[in-house]
Amino acid sequence: MKARIVWLILCGIWGSTWLFIKLGLENLPPLTFAGIRFVLASLILTVLVFIRRAPLPKRKDWLLIVIVGILQFTFNYGLVFWGEQHISSGLAAVLQATFPVFGLVIAHFYLPQERMTLGKVIGVGLGVFGVAVIFSEQLTISGRMALFGSVALVMSAFFGSYSNVLVKAYGGHIDPMVLAAGQMFFGFIPLLGIGIPAEGNPLRLHWSTMAVVALLYLVVVGSVMAFALYYWLMRNMAVTNTMLIALVTPAVAVILGMVVLGERFNWRLLAGGACIISGLALIVWRKKHKSVSSLIDEAAVVSER
Repeated sequence: MKARIVWLILCGIWGSTWLFIKLGLENLPPLTFAGIRFVLASLILTVLVFIRRAPLPKRKDWLLIVIVGILQFTFNYGLVFWGEQHISSGLAAVLQATFPVFGLVIAHFYLPQERMTLGKVIGVGLGVFGVAVIFSEQLTISGRMALFGSVALVMSAFFGSYSNVLVKAYGGHIDPMVLAAGQMFFGFIPLLGIGIPAEGNPLRLHWSTMAVVALLYLVVVGSVMAFALYYWLMRNMAVTNTMLIALVTPAVAVILGMVVLGERFNWRLLAGGACIISGLALIVWRKKHKSVSSLIDEAAVVSER
């Protein structure tokens, strides 16, 4: 029962972070907003690393941490925050659900045990078709910037999944909390390095009450708390069940966007989202046939939003 409650909490957290990103973007510029989030989150995680006395990476591991940090937190999150300026929070979450679809294709070239199969190809095909349906809606109805925002979210999923595959291929021995803290540290440096000159002094931004609440929620709940809960859940629930979170969070994000922000929900988003989630479902069900050790390795590189 306790594990199920944690599972539901994680679905709620990862489904709600899209809403708080959108709320924060009403007053804060995207790159600086994302950079400050990970400055604070990495500081908290670093403190926890030293409290736990977790083993630090070896010298040869730092290059990997730098690369995956830039892929995951500079490119992935930078594109998420920029793109969500121009599209709804629910649509952003649905497009990010293509994350494992890209992962399957990239893993084929890095992980011998993760070769493409017919089932994987069908899952990828459904995901790509769903994205095409959504893109057609953004281009013909919502305009050019909405299309660019949608492209940014799909690109973010590509960079994030590439990072995860590299971690699985070369970084499985690194303590997860150390890895996350290191990734955030090297990821926020380019975000702020570009964001501050382009978007202005962070101290002079419009720090409304909602902007502060959104930032604190994303740091404390969306990053640190979600990270801790997820790795607790990994030890107390079947891995295939934890993967079902990825099927639920886009639905939570869409519902919250409709209820809180009054976001539109039309048939193209419904049809495209259904194709993406169906492709993701095929991927999840396929994993039920894997060994437990393989599942644990793969789940250890799942990224939270």
